[in-house]
Amino acid sequence: MTREQYILATQQNSLPRTEHPQFYPVGIYGWRKRCLYFFVLLLLVTMIVNLAMTIWILKVMNFTVDGMGNLRVTKKGIRLEGISEFLLPLYVKEIHSRKDSPLVLQSDRNVTVNARNHMGQLTGQLTVGADAVEAQCKRFEVRASEGGKVLFSADEDEIVIGADRLKVTGTEGAVFGHSVETPHIRAEPSQDLKLESPTRSLVMEAPRGVQVNAAAGDLKATCRKELHLQSTEGEIFLNADTIRLGNLPVGSFSSSSSSSSSSSSSPSSSAPRQTIYELCVCPNGKLYLSPAGAGSTCQSSSNICLWS
Repeated sequence: MTREQYILATQQNSLPRTEHPQFYPVGIYGWRKRCLYFFVLLLLVTMIVNLAMTIWILKVMNFTVDGMGNLRVTKKGIRLEGISEFLLPLYVKEIHSRKDSPLVLQSDRNVTVNARNHMGQLTGQLTVGADAVEAQCKRFEVRASEGGKVLFSADEDEIVIGADRLKVTGTEGAVFGHSVETPHIRAEPSQDLKLESPTRSLVMEAPRGVQVNAAAGDLKATCRKELHLQSTEGEIFLNADTIRLGNLPVGSFSSSSSSSSSSSSSPSSSAPRQTIYELCVCPNGKLYLSPAGAGSTCQSSSNICLWS
């Protein structure tokens, strides 16, 4: 490079520039800016609608500081007022109703209450259905409201009725297939008490005796075949103003003369003669047999009473 070219080059670089500098704008312009404003406006509208819906739900569901709608959260637990429906299982420890209203559990089919142990096994079940009420447990008890006295209990071995009085109002009475143990059987006032076994025998046993008392009526014992009164160690005591034995067969007495004449007339007949006795009662209540004659010998046999 020559000297003149060097001088010209240096002079051109040192000369001030008269052209305008170019500025580049910073920001979003055009369609990008419009899209951004649209999305911001859409977000604002969505937030306003969401806030309005939240306020409407809070108002409709009656949300308060204590709970939601009919549901109230208290220190003792959760309180529900009105009709409530549970679509999924409900796990609670205790369910109580208000003091002035009953507790109603209602279902379109049945109501089932289950009890399980710590292993999840079913130990008790109570089902209330349209046709029957079923209880499945080891022991079923019904207690009185005052004192907790057991009124009724049932298990696999026995059924216990703990009421002071058992009243059966059915027209057919009470039917027992096996033995019954009770200290007292009594009918209602002005009603008859009837113990009946249509096809079998009726047996009443007690280690210290059986007492049958009819204070204002008659006592009747009727059977189809034999009636046995047996006392193995004691006595049978009949205490009444009048003792009657009705429908007894009456025998005929045949004298020796008549029997001899009949035997002579018919020597071929060798039938033995049957002796007829009378049943007499002493003043002390003892019974004895006296041979029957032409007349009654009970009045003239006082010596037998003294001897017996």
